[in-house]
Amino acid sequence: MKILKQLFDFYINSSIHVALAVVSLCVVSYVNFDFSPDSDLLLFVFFGSITGYNFVKYAGIAKLHHSSLAKGLKIIQIFSFFAFLFLLWSAWNMQVEILYWTAFFGFFTLLYALPVLSKKRNLRSISGIKIFVIAFVWAGVTVILPFIEGGGIIGSEVLPEFVQRFLLVLVLILPFEIRDLKYDLQQLGTIPQKMGVTRTKILGFVMLAGVFLIEFLKDSVSRASISALAFIILFTAGMIWKSREQQSQYFSAFWVESIPIFWMFILLLLRSF
Repeated sequence: MKILKQLFDFYINSSIHVALAVVSLCVVSYVNFDFSPDSDLLLFVFFGSITGYNFVKYAGIAKLHHSSLAKGLKIIQIFSFFAFLFLLWSAWNMQVEILYWTAFFGFFTLLYALPVLSKKRNLRSISGIKIFVIAFVWAGVTVILPFIEGGGIIGSEVLPEFVQRFLLVLVLILPFEIRDLKYDLQQLGTIPQKMGVTRTKILGFVMLAGVFLIEFLKDSVSRASISALAFIILFTAGMIWKSREQQSQYFSAFWVESIPIFWMFILLLLRSF
């Protein structure tokens, strides 16, 4: 059991789980746009997500403690290096336009992690902006990249999907913000810090209502997409309601992060009938 727990913790801490969540949202976009999912792009996004997330989470720690890294962190560092190599390999199969958009969203990731605004400031340190940067990058990667790869031309039909995804990712971040309320510095200006836990949950419910209503603004919708989205919204609302400052170790890191994966499987299942 100890070995299984260690493997599961590595699965979470190495960002494999979050990478699968990002890939799942890409598949949802492919299905919603009625395009066939492209395995090359999904691999590109998978390795890019691992590389980007682990860079944001561990780059500063590795720099400060490079000679005395804990064994688990060293393994994650090595794993991230190989993920980066696979990212470079998979990039050869990408359209130039995909690489341009990836560089654009990757630039925001760098601004989020590195002190490029000043010697000690990055986008993450600007009060109230962190959650919106994350949602913008997630929405861009999981909506725009699949749309372009599928042969679409960026236009008004992409906007509802992008805004819907942006709002949903904002909601999915709220349990993490509630969990970290006792750890985050006040100058971060997170939503729970500004509004309190109860009002943050109410805001999450309002945004989920918006996510559902946007579905009917799309050029084409199906019974499967509406049903899958409705289920995910109800499930997400339940997770928001149960969010507490004192959470179990895997409540947000596994269960909340699993919501995009559940959405993909439910949508694919309903579309198969």
